[in-house]
Amino acid sequence: MTCRFRKLAHADVPAAFDTSATVYDKLVAASPGYHEQLRISVRRMRLPDDGRGLRVLDAGCGTGASTAALLAVAPHARIVAVDASAGMLAQAAGKPWPATVRFVLGRVEDPGAAGIEGPFDAIFAAYLLRNLADPDVGLRALRGLLRPGGLLAVHEYSVRDSPLATAAWNLLCWAVVIPAGRLASGDGSLYRYLRRSVNDFDGATSFQKRLRDNGFSAVRSKTMPGWQRHMVHTFLAEAPR
Repeated sequence: MTCRFRKLAHADVPAAFDTSATVYDKLVAASPGYHEQLRISVRRMRLPDDGRGLRVLDAGCGTGASTAALLAVAPHARIVAVDASAGMLAQAAGKPWPATVRFVLGRVEDPGAAGIEGPFDAIFAAYLLRNLADPDVGLRALRGLLRPGGLLAVHEYSVRDSPLATAAWNLLCWAVVIPAGRLASGDGSLYRYLRRSVNDFDGATSFQKRLRDNGFSAVRSKTMPGWQRHMVHTFLAEAPR
C-alpha cells in the first residue's frame, strides 16, 4: 500500500500556518536557542539608542517571536508587524504589547494592499523569504519600504553550502520536527514542507548574491553559534542611498 502525503504549495502555506497557530509557540519553545537566536540577529542589526526614534517593520512576524526579539533589543522602536496568516497573527495580537507595536494582516509582496507604507529605518524578516512563491518579488518590495541606507536583516535557514548542516537538518526534521508537529497539530504536512523548503532554499553564498541582484548593497552574513552553526544565518544588507 502506498502512503500518500499532502504536499503543500507556496500558496497553501498561510492556511497551513493558520491550522498550526495555536500550537506553534509550544513547538518552537522546545527548540533549544530559538528565541535567543532571533535576539542574536536583532543585536547584529546594531540599531542605535535602543531603537529610539526608529520605525521598524517585522516582516513575517508569525506569532510574535520576532516582534518580542526586536523589543528585547530595541525597546523604544516603533514596530509594524505583518503576517499573511490570520491565525498566526491572532496569536501574536493576543499577547500583551506596548502601544508602539501594531499588527497588520497582509503579504509583504504587496504592502500597499495591507496599508503598509514606508519609509522604515530597518526591516527584520525571520523565516520569511523561503516561504514566498517568489523571493525576488518579496525582496524588491522590502527594499522599496526602506529609507535610503535603511537596513534589512534576514534571519533564515540556509544549509545548501554545508553537507554537514544539510544532513543534520534532515535528521532533525525526520526524528523530531515532523513527528512533534504531527502529534501537536494532527497534520504533518506543514512540517514536511518546512524540511523541504529549507533544502530547496538558497545557500548562504547564493542568497547574498540574490540580495545584491535585487538592489541591496553592503551585503554580508554571519551564521549562528552552537548546534545550528551553518544551519541558521543572519543576512544583513542596505537599501541604496
